[in-house]
Amino acid sequence: MAKPVLQVIIGSTRPGRVGPAIAKWFYDIASAEGTFEVELIDLLEVDLPLFNEPRQPVVKKYEFEYTKKWSETITRADALVFVIPEYNHSFNAATKNAIDYLHQEWKHKPYGIVSYGSMAMGVRAVQALKPIFTALRLVYCGEVTIPLPLVPVVDGLFPGNEVLENGAKAIVKELTIMNPPLKALRESGAF
Repeated sequence: MAKPVLQVIIGSTRPGRVGPAIAKWFYDIASAEGTFEVELIDLLEVDLPLFNEPRQPVVKKYEFEYTKKWSETITRADALVFVIPEYNHSFNAATKNAIDYLHQEWKHKPYGIVSYGSMAMGVRAVQALKPIFTALRLVYCGEVTIPLPLVPVVDGLFPGNEVLENGAKAIVKELTIMNPPLKALRESGAF
């Protein structure tokens, strides 16, 4: 039996970003837990233009191939973890744009957030993202917030620490618990 798919989505797309190193750190932890097939999804590589579909995403009638491909990617996921920076007391535009391209693909999936920033640790980015995901009927399974001045990315690698690693493992555990009932709900067609 195939393992459920956990997608770790790298939200930052800017030059010099540290998101890939942090996402790889989480990917390694989630993979070691062994309950999911873990995929890294990089929004820089997905390369969506500013939202330009002529129809509302709720109708799921996409015109552009990049939207259809993005829809197929997210449809494949059983669980999601968003790795996001904090910009100006919120999360970044590339993440919001990627979310806004879709609607039904997000429904009834468990998610976690790994955020990072200065001494605020990306907490405000997490808080700004939660109501959006609630409206899309995603189910919250935890967060890890990283203070980069205290635990920096060094030479392209994020070392983490015991506290952060325990937080990451707690997210994976909660995703593992929530995945089966939410998958059954998605497959029932009751929504």
